[in-house]
Amino acid sequence: MAETRTAEATWSGDLLSGHGTVTAATTHVFTDLPTKWASRIGEPAGVTSPEELLAAAHASCFSMACSNELAKAGTPPTRLSVSVAMTADKLEAGWTVISSAITVRATVPGATEASFREAAEKANGGCPISRALKGNVELSVDARLEG
Repeated sequence: MAETRTAEATWSGDLLSGHGTVTAATTHVFTDLPTKWASRIGEPAGVTSPEELLAAAHASCFSMACSNELAKAGTPPTRLSVSVAMTADKLEAGWTVISSAITVRATVPGATEASFREAAEKANGGCPISRALKGNVELSVDARLEG
């Protein structure tokens, strides 16, 4: 059965000097987060951007997928710490998200570096956000065990 989640955005003014908000409309976990063009191409100054929200979605999705792969391998994680660096650049077609670099550090009793990296690569292939980006955005995973 398909699941749908919704978000809502508002915008006032032109692209360069305007401003907007974004809300998680399904859950209202966050509401009216401010957005503006300058936060996308320069210093964020406390204002989020679609790229940051996409990075957050990718980090969250990947952490769940990686946890699942590790549990299926018999080595559930004690802790996963995932960060995603979403990069956009001005290309001929305009500003474009060009890469999503996942960094994952973890404590996984019973896992080896090799088994952990294998699980992380499988997670990248199984994460719905990774699958949505695949073919359009360069995806990479840097996975290492801690402790």
